[in-house]
Amino acid sequence: MRFVDWVMLITLSVLWGGSFFFVGVAVKELPPLTIITLRVSIAALALLFFMRVTGKTLPVRCETVTAFIGMGFLNNVVPFFLIVWAQGQIASGLASIFNATMPLFTVVVAHFLTADEKLTPLRITGTLLGIAGVVAMIGPDLLARADNNFIAQIAILVAAFSYALASIYGRRFKALGVSPIATAAGQVCASTFMLVPLMLFIEQPWNLPMPGMATWAAVISLAILATAVAYVLYFRILSSAGATNLSLVTFLIPVSAIILGILFLNESLQLKHFIGMALIGAGLAAIDGRVVRIFKKRGG
Repeated sequence: MRFVDWVMLITLSVLWGGSFFFVGVAVKELPPLTIITLRVSIAALALLFFMRVTGKTLPVRCETVTAFIGMGFLNNVVPFFLIVWAQGQIASGLASIFNATMPLFTVVVAHFLTADEKLTPLRITGTLLGIAGVVAMIGPDLLARADNNFIAQIAILVAAFSYALASIYGRRFKALGVSPIATAAGQVCASTFMLVPLMLFIEQPWNLPMPGMATWAAVISLAILATAVAYVLYFRILSSAGATNLSLVTFLIPVSAIILGILFLNESLQLKHFIGMALIGAGLAAIDGRVVRIFKKRGG
């Protein structure tokens, strides 16, 4: 990947690293469908407002709208609901570990569904190293206690698989000539139209007590930072670096979360964090392939 792709990927990991925290706050007072509906609807309003201010328009051709619906379903409706529901059942750290399987799903799916992102030994090795790094960093003891809430763990794995499918499906927007910001806006708009009726019918939010300021702050941050801004970066990276490289963000999310904790919560680095970061770094280097190619050239 280019240097600018790595910068965008790291920024995206910071934005999405906060999403687990924001969801953890919001889920204490709001049910899952209400949280994700607020998340995508507020993000849609923010992106549409930005597009209007900057003179951009949302494409409404039949094939583009169909693509928005498919992307919204795979990238928002399915994984958002499953992850928010599962976080009400299992610890956020354990959810992060299972979510880190997304690159493994992506490299396998990309191999069969794309012509330019084929499976290689380096990609498989790098992916396994990355998953090992996430486990080491967050704590293997969590996996030892993972016997309960089996359905919640499966839900996170299904969400990770849905994200992998979405990253492949989203490649079509470049061919359709849709800009990253229009793609981001279109898919959250489509998600909003799908989720609002479900949320109103199933959870009837008018019967819920009014949430506190902390919950509202978490939901707004989740919508603006971890959704609207994050998805603009997401589709830029997908367009320029491909689905496999984009999926690496799930390895960087725990690293970002730990660094943010050190900077703002007075947390300290432990040995397991260094081991985890080293494994993740090795995994990223293997998938990127640049370091290996340099050694091969020198060896040759």
